[in-house]
This record gives sequence, structure tokens and C-alpha cells, in this order.
Amino acid sequence: MADRERRRGLLAPVPRTWPHAAVRTRVNAAALRVANLGVRHAVRRLPEVLDEGETIEMLATGTYGRGTGVLALTDRRLVFYGHGVLTRTVEDVPYDRISSVQWTSGLLTGTLAVVSAGGRTEIRQVPRDQGTALADLLGRRLAAPPVSARHITARLGALDDLRASGTITEQEYRDCRAEILRSL
Repeated sequence: MADRERRRGLLAPVPRTWPHAAVRTRVNAAALRVANLGVRHAVRRLPEVLDEGETIEMLATGTYGRGTGVLALTDRRLVFYGHGVLTRTVEDVPYDRISSVQWTSGLLTGTLAVVSAGGRTEIRQVPRDQGTALADLLGRRLAAPPVSARHITARLGALDDLRASGTITEQEYRDCRAEILRSL
């Protein structure tokens, strides 16, 4: 009932709170570099598809399928987000699922092809400077060992230290080690 009255203008609109307020400023700053008329709405709505604590490292514009949108390289995944009048497109690929990245450049624009466990995703009409920088950053990210692998190694090392110092028993060590390995 209140929603209907709010739409008719009888009630004051509810202030919109962004779920990722810290991301909002960074998105706005990056949007000035990439947003043209076709993707401004998608850039403004991008924080809605990000996870809590997820940060954006780079933005680019491009076309996926039949829609134009924004391509975001975050600390966790590669996200294409298009928000049109009648449609909304979200295509995301976590880094641990990406097997290769290919950048094909033309005179002004190019195509970023991402091969993952789910298939091949092509983002076309990416401006050349944005696409080159994005492909390089994505390639470096894929070449580095995943953060989770480093985290698991550190946890196992700390567990070994606890056992060697006698802080935990052999049974506690085996239980904790099994739990850490199950989290993989």
C-alpha cells in the first residue's frame, strides 16, 4: 500500500542507501574515465552487483551480446554489467575459473575474449587503451598464485608451528589440518 502511494507521489520517497557506500566513490571516480552516454546508467548501478567488501581495480566499456555496458575488474572476478531500459545483463567470471585471456585490437576498439570453465565470453567494442590495460592487468592477476592458496599455505604453516611448539596435540593437529584441506 505504501509503495503504491509513494509511486503516486503521495508519500515522500524513501532515501536510497547503497549497499556498498565505500565502493561508490571509487566507481564515480573511475566512471569519469569510461562512461559515455550508453553506459552511464550501468556505471551508476554497478555497486548493486558487487559483493560486500569487493573492490574495483579497473573499469572499461564494451558490448556483450546485444547490450552495451561496463566491464569491471575487481579483486575477486571479472564482471560485465549492462543496464538498459528493459534489460539487465550480468556476466561474471571468478578468477579461479579463467583459463586464458585474449586481446585482439583494431584501430580504435578491440575484443576481449575470456576462456573459462563455463565457456568463452567475448566483450566487443572495448576502446583500445582500456582493453589493452585491462588485458594486461587481468593477465598479471592470472599469473600470480591465488590469494586463497597463499592463505591456505599460511594457515598450514601456522598449524605446523603450533604442533611443533606443543601448543596443540597431535589429534588436534590432524583435525585442524583436515578442516583446512576440506575448505579447498
